[in-house]
Amino acid sequence: MDIGHEETHGGRVSPRVALISILGFWAFYFAMNTLRMVQEPVAEQLSAIEKRAAVVLVGMALSWLLYLMLRPLDRRSLGTRITAAFVASVPISFAYAAVNYAAFYVFDPSDHVMKEIAKYPEKMASPAMMITDSALNWYFFIVAWAVLYIALSYAHAVRDAERRAGEFRAAARDAELRALRYQVNPHFLFNTLNSLSSLVLTGKREGAEQMILNLATFFRTSLTADPTEDVTLAEEIRLQQLYLDIETVRFPDRLIVEIDVPDALLSACVPCLILQPLVENAIKYGVSPARRPVTLRIRALEDSHGLVLIVEDDGDAAPAADAPRGTGTGLRNVRDRLAARFGEEAGVRWGPLPERGFAVTLFLPVIRNGC
Repeated sequence: MDIGHEETHGGRVSPRVALISILGFWAFYFAMNTLRMVQEPVAEQLSAIEKRAAVVLVGMALSWLLYLMLRPLDRRSLGTRITAAFVASVPISFAYAAVNYAAFYVFDPSDHVMKEIAKYPEKMASPAMMITDSALNWYFFIVAWAVLYIALSYAHAVRDAERRAGEFRAAARDAELRALRYQVNPHFLFNTLNSLSSLVLTGKREGAEQMILNLATFFRTSLTADPTEDVTLAEEIRLQQLYLDIETVRFPDRLIVEIDVPDALLSACVPCLILQPLVENAIKYGVSPARRPVTLRIRALEDSHGLVLIVEDDGDAAPAADAPRGTGTGLRNVRDRLAARFGEEAGVRWGPLPERGFAVTLFLPVIRNGC
């Protein structure tokens, strides 16, 4: 029976699960006791089975009453709940023992019971003593179910806490991804506006209009896309092309763009704008300070480890082999996003090129038809 969707209510055992445990507990007792009695040469077996069934139904009702007594304590400490279970089981046990005594010794007792009374008159002389003795035996049976209920409740509370912790981790991960995604370099916007101003002042209306359209498309796409979802590599390249078209207006004689992405990889899924900080760094540290044409390349390939994305330039400014350009914020941004999205399946490597320039390489798993 599938009870996975009804097991807990804020860490509590649901009434349905509690009822199933009660039915199972008492059904097991009824079956075992009936089998034991059937094997003995006792007359009136059918009558005894009927009485036992009626008493078991009462036992189930009393166990349900015990459940109603323990349920309000589900959020209390474990020690409090165990103490309550042991205390509450006392009157339940006496009530069941009294019902059991009345069923078998008061209302139409069987010949077997009458013979037992005649054989042990001193034992049967005091109903209170018989009920007390029987209650002591039944107490451990009742407590056993109460402890089972507490164990179920505790397990469900732990499961609920783990679920909520998972939700918190997922929410924190999404918030982290969003924060990282929205770390767009403000200098890009300022420089673009300055370039627009220059185009307007020099009367280059068409160039200004195209730059405004590219800027609007870039920001609309980058700010409205869900930062926790992936896009195809084709879409990622399109966004970077929009950005580079804007930068080409700033550096018409210095920026050369080369994009080499095989058609087979255009459908691969990548985090949205994962290349943006890398391209920005290449512009800022490779193209901007140069006094000659600089080539910025975006390449993609697939090897035995998965998808490889490379952003490189042949600018003159190159840091030490083990240091990122500038403060390293952009590269840390990319590294953290990949770690949040893919864990240990992804990685980043960067460093100066042998002759001149700088390269950043991303290693990602190849995912298709998932974005």
